[in-house]
Amino acid sequence: MALAFPPLNCKPHRQWQCCSSSSSSSSSTTSHRRPAVILPGLGNNTGDYKKLELTLQEYGVPTVVAKVSRIDWLRNAAGLVDPNYWKGTLQPTPVLDWYLKRVDDAVQEAKELAQGGKFSVIGHSAGGWLARVYMEEFGLSHISLLLTLGTPHLPPPKGLPGVIDQTRGLLYYVEQHCRKAVYTPELKYVCIAGRYLQGARFLNDSKVAVDSMVTIDDDQPVSDVALVKNTTDSTPVSPTFRARFVGQGYKQVCGEADVWGDGVVPEVSAHLEGALNISLDGVYHSPVGSDDVSRPWYGSPAVVEQWVHHLLN
Repeated sequence: MALAFPPLNCKPHRQWQCCSSSSSSSSSTTSHRRPAVILPGLGNNTGDYKKLELTLQEYGVPTVVAKVSRIDWLRNAAGLVDPNYWKGTLQPTPVLDWYLKRVDDAVQEAKELAQGGKFSVIGHSAGGWLARVYMEEFGLSHISLLLTLGTPHLPPPKGLPGVIDQTRGLLYYVEQHCRKAVYTPELKYVCIAGRYLQGARFLNDSKVAVDSMVTIDDDQPVSDVALVKNTTDSTPVSPTFRARFVGQGYKQVCGEADVWGDGVVPEVSAHLEGALNISLDGVYHSPVGSDDVSRPWYGSPAVVEQWVHHLLN
């Protein structure tokens, strides 16, 4: 099942506003909310999620962020000595054992907060599919919700020219060995995708004049679809180099360039069959380089308001 939501400048739905609370009411409800574990994405560290952690605590959700530093990700270079890396058949262990250990440490802390009850797992980017690996390896008896934010769940199609599996087989392993997504009273999978920028093919038939290009100030908001005007009004508008560049990234993930995505992960790859799939307009992929007003990411307060009710039910 899939849902799509309007751009963030639309007025929030009333039924979700009741989920937010003042600091006084938050402290009184914290003990009644399920705790949540946040799993950082590739290249991110624990500190990148501090604001998200504080936002969730305002809703009364006790939160634990897995302890990961940027330099920790260099441990993945160990996979280069594994023959499976070069064959494209890499497996999560032992290359990612260090990350799974950090996840387990955070889970144990969440179990203490839950006092024998259930808790939620929030996986950002690669943290989403690594959460699925963790659930397969360590069990999921205490997990009632897996909510993923911009996670590339699906491996790229095989055999497409110019498409290289960036995970060197890890996502194929996840697809083959991790349990399928479900949405049941006992366990819910909620997969959220962002529609921040539509990609474009790198080469097409339209000719764009350099002097017709729209300049973009890096400090100013960037529109969802960056466009370049052709030299004549009668010809269609062409995508900018930015859209083409992002499209090449999308192509490596899903096999197609001219699709919508969050600037890193295409929308189609962030959804899972069997899960509750949601798409949010105007949402950027990462907390790094984001801005809560002009370039909000999944953890920006206005965006959290659109999915936090899944943690409160």
